[in-house]
Amino acid sequence: MENNKTIPTLGTNEIINFHLHSIEWIATTFNSKHPDFHINKIEDIKDKKNFNVKPHRKKLHDFFFLTKGKSIRTKGLNKYEIKGPAIFFLPSYQITEHEMISEDATGFYCYFSEELFDLFPKTILSDRYDFFQYQSIPTVSLDLNTNIVLEQICKRLHKLYYENEFRRSLCSIYLMAIFDEIKNISRGSDIKQKNSSAEITKRYKLALTKHIYDYHNVREFASFLNVSPNYLNKCVKKSLDKTAQDLLQEMLILEAKTLIKHSKLNISEIAVKLCDQTPSNFARFFKSQTGLSPKEYSNIK
Repeated sequence: MENNKTIPTLGTNEIINFHLHSIEWIATTFNSKHPDFHINKIEDIKDKKNFNVKPHRKKLHDFFFLTKGKSIRTKGLNKYEIKGPAIFFLPSYQITEHEMISEDATGFYCYFSEELFDLFPKTILSDRYDFFQYQSIPTVSLDLNTNIVLEQICKRLHKLYYENEFRRSLCSIYLMAIFDEIKNISRGSDIKQKNSSAEITKRYKLALTKHIYDYHNVREFASFLNVSPNYLNKCVKKSLDKTAQDLLQEMLILEAKTLIKHSKLNISEIAVKLCDQTPSNFARFFKSQTGLSPKEYSNIK
């Protein structure tokens, strides 16, 4: 499956326009000298009280560094409350929704492409850092010293971003310094879920994220995972107190919201592409899960 053909995937220009429209950054003017890097201060959000960025995915990695305050953001089907000082990493092509930011929040938001690190030959971020992997826990809590170090680096990156001449190599070095600082404190912090139910559930959630257009029911996903539908359902029920069908429906709704908000497809096209349903059946399913019709959801600002 090619993600950019099945669901709208935001590149640099689209992200700038999307953020300007959705959350009204004050000073986020796109600079063509920075096609694969952007950073801005969380303090520059005009209206934190009404902050909400609807489900979307983009071609670039990002991190949300909270020095103070709290925020709620999703990674795939999982929701995380971030309490500063902390940092949240999101790998490229992963669906996310940013639900809220407290009014006292400070810090930095940064996104960047993998190509920015061509100074470091054969560097693949997901291989080098666990927090850029699809299945990893994205939030890392920071101690006071690390918070101070990262804040100073981000201030430097923010200053570099607005210089007339973009010093690409220097930006990549500073970013790698951030990642190495985090790697040093997060090593071993991810609790490994060793029981088979948790592992199967984790694999199922990853499969839903990557293959929601390839398979259309629990039986097909179970076959992909080489387990029986009954065993898959037992694992999910034991781990999350939900059914495998519940998770499938949650992923379908997440994709549907993204398509409704950020694609040019009409409701009929979305119904066929995502669920292979008639528009009326899709509309009933969407409303049963969200309380809104697809058209009502599309009109939400």
